[in-house]
Amino acid sequence: MLLRPQRRYIPLLLHIFGWGLVMSMLFSQPKWMNVDPPSEFWLKQGVLLSLLIGIFYLNSYVLVPRLLFKNHTIGYIASIAVGVFALYWAIQGIESWLNLPELWHKAFRAERPFNPNRSRRFDTFTFLYSLLAVGASTSLTVVQKWQKDAQIREQLEQEKVSSELSFLKAQINPHFFFNTLNNIYALTMIDVENAREALHRLSRMMRYVLYETKEGTVRLSQEIDFLQDYIQLMQLRLTDKVKVTFEKPQPINDVAIAPMLLLPFLENAFKHGVSATQRSEIFVGLSQQGQSLRVEVKNTLFSGKGKALDESNGIGLVNTRRRLDLLYPGRYQLNITEHTPDSDYLVVLTLDTPTTTQPKNFTAPLYEPQLHSR
Repeated sequence: MLLRPQRRYIPLLLHIFGWGLVMSMLFSQPKWMNVDPPSEFWLKQGVLLSLLIGIFYLNSYVLVPRLLFKNHTIGYIASIAVGVFALYWAIQGIESWLNLPELWHKAFRAERPFNPNRSRRFDTFTFLYSLLAVGASTSLTVVQKWQKDAQIREQLEQEKVSSELSFLKAQINPHFFFNTLNNIYALTMIDVENAREALHRLSRMMRYVLYETKEGTVRLSQEIDFLQDYIQLMQLRLTDKVKVTFEKPQPINDVAIAPMLLLPFLENAFKHGVSATQRSEIFVGLSQQGQSLRVEVKNTLFSGKGKALDESNGIGLVNTRRRLDLLYPGRYQLNITEHTPDSDYLVVLTLDTPTTTQPKNFTAPLYEPQLHSR
């Protein structure tokens, strides 16, 4: 995940600010000093600052990634201990080389004789600064690693969801297209004009599937046109014993909706709600109330035919619920009644949908399809 150019400089500015704060603490003269410290003291402070910077970034870029993040905890603790004590004794050696203990004695206790043995005491200041540098380095590196891992997990989850949605959307029944082509071919022998109109509907549906759905959402009016085209093409193989009713909102509140989200319910109705010998009825109704969309699909039940949506050749109930969970978590209700008192199979979907503007690459319909019940 690429960072914006201005965000790339934030860590650098934080490091500069942090080391500026440490420098101000190391090179500011304490208020309790009534005399200026010797120049050797500032040299020692400069060496201490350099060593603190060194152990900070050594821990951040070498020890933590190679030991702590790879579960070599004992090795990491041992390395930190060695580094802290090495820094401590290095500062002690610098003080001895610069003769700082004697210079401090002359500056503050010149009236007393200098005793080198008494000047050798534990330097709490240097030790605490070393631990502070190591602790800050470890904490900062761990937090950065956690943030980076969180971004990677989020990106992978988004890619997984996107891939899963693409897979679910692509599982539209391919037999529909082949059967429709066969029906259109048979229709050319009887009614050329209706065959041409049916072929135009099929081409528009294929264009919708291939191009109009790339944005992730479409307008509800587009989805309704797609469903109407689907129903009219399915009616090519129906007899007069099948009555199909389609109702849509008037006027349509053009909210955003996931493409082809409602198609599985229609596929199931035409698969299980049609009989060549008995009268049957398929009802598809869409209604809106504010931002809420209600979809009702009802079809006649026949003995011997499967009733479950997940047994159809479409994407099935399981995948439909999965897609709804991914796209509308907590914003939908799907109720399925497998046997109503009127011997119907009923699906009712209630969906909370956001408003939308006209999607990109939108192509206005060449015609407004009208549904004729047969």
